[in-house]
Formats: sequence, C-alpha cells, structure tokens
Amino acid sequence: MHKPTDPTEMTALELVAAYTSGELSPVEATAAVLSKIAQTDSTINAYCLVDEEAALAAATESEERWRGHYTRGLLDGVPISIKDVFLTRRWPTLRGSGLIDPAGPWDVDSPAVERIRADGMVMVGKTTTPEFAWKGVTDSHQRGITHNPADPRRTAGGSSGGSAAAVAAGMAPMSIGTDGGGSVRIPASFCGVVGFKPTHGRIPMYPISPFGPLAHGGPITRTVEDAALLMDIISLPDHRDPTSLSPTLTTYRSQVYRDMTGLDIAYSPTLGYVDVDPEVADLVENAVNALNEAGLPVTRADPGFSDPIDEFETLWAAGAAASLNNYGTLDDVRADIDPGLAQMWDTGTGASATEYLAARNTCVQLGVTMGAFHEMHNVLITPTVPIPAFPLGADVPPNSGMRWWAQWTPFTYPFNMTQQPALSIPVGKTSQGLPVGMQIVGPRHSDDLVLAVGHFAERVLAG
Repeated sequence: MHKPTDPTEMTALELVAAYTSGELSPVEATAAVLSKIAQTDSTINAYCLVDEEAALAAATESEERWRGHYTRGLLDGVPISIKDVFLTRRWPTLRGSGLIDPAGPWDVDSPAVERIRADGMVMVGKTTTPEFAWKGVTDSHQRGITHNPADPRRTAGGSSGGSAAAVAAGMAPMSIGTDGGGSVRIPASFCGVVGFKPTHGRIPMYPISPFGPLAHGGPITRTVEDAALLMDIISLPDHRDPTSLSPTLTTYRSQVYRDMTGLDIAYSPTLGYVDVDPEVADLVENAVNALNEAGLPVTRADPGFSDPIDEFETLWAAGAAASLNNYGTLDDVRADIDPGLAQMWDTGTGASATEYLAARNTCVQLGVTMGAFHEMHNVLITPTVPIPAFPLGADVPPNSGMRWWAQWTPFTYPFNMTQQPALSIPVGKTSQGLPVGMQIVGPRHSDDLVLAVGHFAERVLAG
C-alpha cells in the first residue's frame, strides 16, 4: 500500500507514527495543513474561521512535548477542524447565522472541544454549516456555499458539509460534526470520507441541541481507525449533558481489529421502500459481495418498518422552532434567515404537543422494531444516501419534485429516531467520479461493533 509523505494526505494515525519516529513534527504538519487551506479553500469554502496563529502556537507546544517524550494524549499534535456549532473558547460560534452576535463572550468549550484541547490536538479552525445546522446541504447567507472537493459544481452535503469537505480536501485529517438526520453521514458519503454517528449520549453535548434526542455528535475522518481513535477522546461523559453515557469498558481503538467470526450481517438495499440510483446500488452491492467473498456472510433482510418521514418532520420542525424562538418572532427575522428554515420554523410553531408526542412514540416503536431485528442480525448494511452529490444551489436535487431535504436521504434519519450507531464508509465512485457511501448500523450501545465491521469492510475494499 502506498505510504503518503505529504502531511495533508496522511491519516491521524500516520501523523502520530511520523511524530514518534521523528520523520515529521506537529509544526510541519500544521503548517502543511494551513498552506493547503490557503491554496484550496477559496474554491471549496469549507472553513468559516481559520486561526493560523493559534494553530501554530498549539503545534509548537505539542512539538516540545514530543521532543520531551511527555505527550498529552492519543493524538497530540494532530490537526483537526471543528464544526461551527460546537462552543470553542476564543472563537465565535455563529452556527451559520447572522442572528448570533460575534462579540460573544466566547469563554466556554463544549465537551468534545474540551477533550480535544486536553488531548493536545491542534485546532486549525471552524467549518461551515447551514444556518443552525438545519438541512442536508451546506450553504448560508453568512458564509456562502460549500463545494464538494470531488466536483466543486456539486454539494458537499450537510449539515457537516464543511467538516467533510475539509477532510476530503486535505485541509486537516479529522473533524467533529453533528448529525440530527444524517448530517455527518450524508457529507461523508458525498465527499468520500468516513462519518460516524454513535449511540445517542455517547458523545456529550453542551448546550443540549434543540433537536433533542435526534442530535448526535460524531467524527469525520479518512479512515475508520482514525474515527475510533477520536471516539476514545471525545466520548467521555460530561456533567453538562444529563444524557451522556458512562465510559466504555474498553477502548474503541482496541476493538476495530476484533474477530468477525460468527457475525450475522443483514443487507437491505432499499429498506423496503427507497428508490436508489442504479450506480449507487451497484457500488454498494459490489461492496457487500466483497464482504461475502472475504468470509463475512451477508444476507438480504429488510427491517420491516415504513418510511417515518412525516414523524421526523414533526420532530425536526419543532427543533427548528426551538432553535429560533430566542431571536424574536418569525416576522421579525424572516428576511434575515434561510427561507427553508423560516418555513420549517413556521411548521414547528404550528405543531401541537400531542403531535410531537405521537412522533416521539413512533421513534419508540421504530426502536422496538430495530431491537427485534438485531436479535437476529448483528448489524444492518444499507446505502448511506440513495443518490450521489447533486448540483449546487438547491436544497433538493433538480427536477426531483421534492419539497425538503430529508426526502432524498431516507436511509439516514430513521436511525437518528432510534438513536442507533451508524457509520458511513466510502465504497467507490460513480462514472462521473462522485463518491458513494455504504452505511453500517448496529444496535444501541454497539458502537465498537459498528466500527469493527466498518474497519473490516474498509480493509476488504482496499484489497
């Protein structure tokens, strides 16, 4: 396998190995990433903030620790970007919106950022998001459109599109994003990188998302092993999130090489109701066949639920309304916000508590269905998104007749509703060179298993 020498092409694990051997220093790696951002981001628009001075200062401190053999953590000195929804000390967190005052104060780190800082990683900047992370593409009045590195004429996906585009373009090997309906997995699929949505509560969040239990934090990386390493850092509990889970008994990095013998893998090409682009279907089918040939038996099986999009919309609209209620009335700010977000706010404000609770009950029933399914099948494989990245400039594919973004990503949001771990890994490219992702879903609290199956699949597909 080709071993990269350019720091912007290296995985986090490769960077740590280079720091250990002395072949590369954190300052050299960070300088290379900053140079790549300067060269590339005017085309991609993945970053809304880059702090070169702070990044180089952090890298210099890391380099001193490496020289003294007293590194802070697993990924000391590795560059990382932060989606602009995570509170970060000394940096504004504007969430893609003009409604938030940049003056701050900005004196608190969110739990994930606090862990990243404590580990000694080098935060180079913050990545773009649509306004309040409300949709599956990444554009905003404040920051413009984020482009896909595979084809800048197409969307990077969203809402963590800036994070995925940055990783794909070599503008830092890692990022952290959020996923309320697919927002880590969608851009991972569109950009050809790895995106992981863990079990709800595994990554503590503060402030708690207005989208409630739909919202998850998650890593975006080049490899599954890197995602496991980052999970070991950001998944420790935090008292500010009462839903955060107790620490795991083992590390994720120790589990990615676990034995696959005896696993029962289910493959659902459509969940029983999704229309899938033929090239996407073929690429995922080829990946599944490769797993079979590598000794991991995969059988076709649908989970047995119907599309819960109406209930998801009720929950999502309520979250959108909750996001914005602190900024006045809709009439006060309508001209200043994304028109689609305004429409979603209006829908959420009109929903009753009874409708909301009925939608939450659907989540419970979905969870029961998936729990029974996983009694028979350890994990479920599907396409991540049924289409490749579509042209810029709209929330939905052209001429699709779709009304809102969730309609084109039916494989992702059901597993936000059930709070299950779900991983997207790249499985190839279409005839137009557009990346396609495969989704691996496991029972709640089986994050280590999902990462292990993803790592196995990644190695099989790499040959």
